[in-house]
Amino acid sequence: KARERRPPKRRARTQNARARTVACPSPAMAAIASVGVPALRMGAVKASAKAPVARASVGARLRTSLAVPRAVRPAVARRAVAPRAAAVAYDDLVPSGLNGKAMEFPPKDEFPTRAEVLASIPEECFVKDTARSLMYAAISTAMTVGCGVLAYLYIPMQLAFWPVWLAYAAVTGTVATGCWVIAHECGHNAFSDNRAVQDTVGYILHSLLLVPYFSWQRSHAVHHSRTNHLTEGETHVPYVKGETKGTMNLNLLANIGEGPFAIVQLFAHLVFGWPAYLLTGATGGSARGVTNHFLPNVNTGPVELFPGSWKGKVWKSDIGVVAVVAGLCYWAANAGFATVAALYLGPYMFVNVWLVLYTWLQHTDTDVPHLEASEWSYIKGAFLTIDRPYGAVFDFLHHRIGSTHVAHHVECAIPHYHALKATEALKTTYPDLYLYDPTPIATALWRVASKCVAVEPRGEGKDKVWTFTDKKEPRVSPA
Repeated sequence: KARERRPPKRRARTQNARARTVACPSPAMAAIASVGVPALRMGAVKASAKAPVARASVGARLRTSLAVPRAVRPAVARRAVAPRAAAVAYDDLVPSGLNGKAMEFPPKDEFPTRAEVLASIPEECFVKDTARSLMYAAISTAMTVGCGVLAYLYIPMQLAFWPVWLAYAAVTGTVATGCWVIAHECGHNAFSDNRAVQDTVGYILHSLLLVPYFSWQRSHAVHHSRTNHLTEGETHVPYVKGETKGTMNLNLLANIGEGPFAIVQLFAHLVFGWPAYLLTGATGGSARGVTNHFLPNVNTGPVELFPGSWKGKVWKSDIGVVAVVAGLCYWAANAGFATVAALYLGPYMFVNVWLVLYTWLQHTDTDVPHLEASEWSYIKGAFLTIDRPYGAVFDFLHHRIGSTHVAHHVECAIPHYHALKATEALKTTYPDLYLYDPTPIATALWRVASKCVAVEPRGEGKDKVWTFTDKKEPRVSPA
């Protein structure tokens, strides 16, 4: 009866808030839902709606009408994290620092709903502060420009100083990755409630780093909507044993050995991985085939990466990148190519290294499975994300993109300055689902490069998962 007495306008606002929360609240995620690729399964929302709702908690900015009342949250948490013996044997897997934790995840229908998970996160984590976001954008930009100015003033443009220029590229590229992360936050609608300010900042920063802003916004939203999905994932989708690319990888490992294979993988991913993804969709899922972030009609798979109005946004993204490339050419014509290469291209390469390193390690390890469509769900895919220890310096420079990424996949519109608090809430409420690998980054990177070669199935029915192997021989299931 109370609901019936609510004024029509308030009901409309509640329904709109529900729609924004169901699909990770960004224009990209809304577009995914509009073309039949939902950001999460609507059944999860229906399930949560059956529980009695406490009106006092309905006012949350992003979780309106989806919040699970505080009185029933303990029961929800207990249901989600009840101890469960692994249904699939994994003793033969090379252990990561997770020690098989992800292999013990329950089937998707035993996972909490996304609404229940969001309800465990403090309401203030969903609040965007434009001034604060602009401050972080200014800090990252100022530090990047400052590095360039100091190098221009004090490092001689001479071949004998190439080690110094290499160090400059590594430092400045590491600092500039913070600008990349801020633009990434703009693409997720986590920067500001003012869409014009948000897209302007994101467009400028990403264009300066030769990233097509709207194109990547769309493809990255698809990545979030299909995390660790075996065929419909986007970026770092594993090769399958028995298929052409999986067989090639396993043959290469057998022919050159583990050490050289890992070096080839590291070089290919970290140096060429990002441009290869933008130009060909490398490591994207088979559902979309070959794609191109600059030419929206290039799409060899059955599912379009840039459907409908997104094609126009791709062309708008191209304008920014072309303008920056033209500026670089003009600069090179007047100051010489060596100057541009030393001051811009070197740091640019290291930004790409960081980007691929983060994404690769956030979703890949020896005992972190991928899932077929029948067993995949949005929230299960989100919890298959891995947080890692990057340390205080990189957490500051990169706005905690690697150490709070689980929370980011649970809800991508949480600003980075609230991500730590959201992470602590997830760790407390869902300790058996939250993944944190304490392995040092260099060790984890070598393990992933050398051992994560191709995936093969194990288990049956609801317990079927796809895990990495480095062996060509067929896997022998335990009796």
